[in-house]
Amino acid sequence: TVTPATASIAVGSTQQLNATVAPSNATNQAVTYTSSDEAVATVNASGLVTAIAAGSATITATTADGSFTATSVITVTEP
Repeated sequence: TVTPATASIAVGSTQQLNATVAPSNATNQAVTYTSSDEAVATVNASGLVTAIAAGSATITATTADGSFTATSVITVTEP
């Protein structure tokens, strides 16, 4: 899962996402993050989302083996 599942942030702001891998004793807890629209919001390797322009983007966290994904919808608003 990714928390928060939805967030609304202003252009220029950031939002930290947290991915939880289950089971908690999974051998590889690593996830990668991708943005559906990097013109609206970018995300770094640690899940920090930066709002670029007004709009909506879906951030997807994918487990290292690619077998599980979870998403968070980010709505970016003008400040």
